[in-house]
Amino acid sequence: MSLDALFGSGTPQRVGSFLFLLDDQRWEWSDTVAAMHGYRPGEKTPTTELLLSHKHPDDRARAAAIFEKMIDEGRPFSSKHRIIDTAGRVHHVIVVGNQLRENDRVVGTSGFYLDVSESLETELQESLDEAVAELAASRAVIEQAKGVLMLVYGIPAERAFDILVRRSQETNTKLRTIAENLVTVVGDPAAAVAPDAFRTRFARVLLTVHHCRSNTSRRAAPDGT
Repeated sequence: MSLDALFGSGTPQRVGSFLFLLDDQRWEWSDTVAAMHGYRPGEKTPTTELLLSHKHPDDRARAAAIFEKMIDEGRPFSSKHRIIDTAGRVHHVIVVGNQLRENDRVVGTSGFYLDVSESLETELQESLDEAVAELAASRAVIEQAKGVLMLVYGIPAERAFDILVRRSQETNTKLRTIAENLVTVVGDPAAAVAPDAFRTRFARVLLTVHHCRSNTSRRAAPDGT
C-alpha cells in the first residue's frame, strides 16, 4: 500500500500535527493528535512521559530511543508504531518529524501523525514500510509548501500544515500533489504572486535578518489556540 492509497481518493486518513520546543521541553499537539490518544481538545497537555505512556508496550522502548535522539540532538525522524488511546483502542500510526529552525539554530521539531489503522489488515508491515519511505520523500516539498503559506499569511508551521491537509481532504487530492503544485505555481516567475511592494519589503527583511533574535515564546499552538 503506497501513499496513493493513504492520501488518494476515498475517505481521507486522520492527520494531525505536533510541535516540540527544545528550550523548555514543551510539546504541543493538534486536536486530531489529541483525539488519537483519546482526549478532547484542550483536555490534556502533552508531555514526553504522557506520550510514552500511550505507546504500545512492544513499541515503547523504540519510541523512547527516538524521543531521546530528537530531544538531545534535534534529529528529524520517521517512525511507525502503535499507540493505545484512553479507551484501550490500538492505533497504528506513522509519525514524521523535521527540524524546526530559527536563524539557522535548531529550536525543536515539528511534524505530523498519520493514523492508518483503518487501512491496515494483514499487510501492515509492508504497507507501513512503503508509506514511511514515501512520506520521507514527500517531506521536502511539503516543508516548502508550508514555508510559502507561513510567509504569505504570517502563520506558524503547524497551522500551515493544517491548511495543506484540509485542502487535500476537501479536494480528494494527495497531500504531496497539493504541495508540489503550490510550490510549482509560486516558483514560476510568470505567476508574479508577490507584488513589487511586498518583494521590496521582504528584501529589507532579508538584509537585516541577522540582527533578529529567536523568540519561541509567542509561538501559536498547532490548532491556533
